Amino acid sequence: MPNPTGIPVAREVKYRFFELIHSGYTQRQAAAAAGVSESAGCRWLQHAGGVSIDEPARVSARFLSLQDRIVIADGTRARRPKPLIAEAIGKSVATVYREIERNSRPNGVYDPYYAHNQAYLARRRDRPAKIEANEPLREQVHALLAAGWSPGQIAGHLAAAHPDQWHQRACAESIYQAYYAGLVGEKKAKLRTGRRLRTPHTRAKPGHAGPIPHMTSIRQRPAAADDRSEPGHWEGDLIIGKHQRSQIGTLVCRHTRYLRLIHLPHRRTGETMRDALVAQLADLPAQILKSLTWDQGSEMARHRETTELTGMPVFFCDPHSPWQRPTNENTNGLLRQYFPKSTDLSRHTLEDLRHVEHLLNTRPRRVLEWATPEERMAQWIPRQHTTLIRNH
Repeated sequence: MPNPTGIPVAREVKYRFFELIHSGYTQRQAAAAAGVSESAGCRWLQHAGGVSIDEPARVSARFLSLQDRIVIADGTRARRPKPLIAEAIGKSVATVYREIERNSRPNGVYDPYYAHNQAYLARRRDRPAKIEANEPLREQVHALLAAGWSPGQIAGHLAAAHPDQWHQRACAESIYQAYYAGLVGEKKAKLRTGRRLRTPHTRAKPGHAGPIPHMTSIRQRPAAADDRSEPGHWEGDLIIGKHQRSQIGTLVCRHTRYLRLIHLPHRRTGETMRDALVAQLADLPAQILKSLTWDQGSEMARHRETTELTGMPVFFCDPHSPWQRPTNENTNGLLRQYFPKSTDLSRHTLEDLRHVEHLLNTRPRRVLEWATPEERMAQWIPRQHTTLIRNH
């Protein structure tokens, strides 16, 4: 039964809890099996970042124990064949050969206690983590996290900026672990994704109020849109606010990941969506208005009029198939950092939307080989025509 006394539990109990988590137990099941409360297990998991615990792990049984090394030493002194020694300790012959070669004394004698100590010293990792020991690197990681960059984006940026300076680089996992350990400044409650732990989140399935006349299926979309071989093929959707009463439209180019946000503070009828899309696309050259892919939401009921006014055909996904708009779904997830779920989206002004556009369009992306969407779209949209100065 869980212990309600509040007295610190033995370290072995904590190890047992994480062993069960790693083996597939749920948090509640692991806590019950380890004999602690579910809230205690939750605290451990949150403190560890949902990945591992911050204390040195016990040596796995797959490694040699002191008793195994005593058996090896006895066997070598008795001149037994290595296969028989390996069979006696339940290890491979190669393990026995490597153990004797690595951990014998300088004079060639295999002493089990000396060998065990050498293995322990080789296994120790007392040096501080790179991010902890490197103040310039730590400050740069902290600044980029504060700017809303993900650990993956930071790692890619550091690799590109310091190709020959490994001490100024860090992988995404190291940045995650440094964040969880509080090594990059005061630990916030969340990462930029809004998640406390790296756990999968399900997405709600989109719906619509009724059938849309004269829809063209996504299966008739040009092949160039499917393989992302050229710019001009866009995906669109709405992110919805509290009580389904407010919304922001999103447009993202499949090729460049360039984003445009549509200001829809009060209504999302077919007429308002048509007018907003026409205004949003009016300043773009025709060569990058080749197709638009949307889900079967009623806001696109006037899609034929949108096509007539913009010259851009609209294609519709299958019902309940958000994976057919993967670029837009991913972008909407990024936007939730700035427009959280269950909030009133109508309070965001047009200037707010332009600012968020600029942040995402100037953020390096792994899928673009760490270029920015604005850089990839610069050939068609001049730099002086940035998202910060548009008035629609």
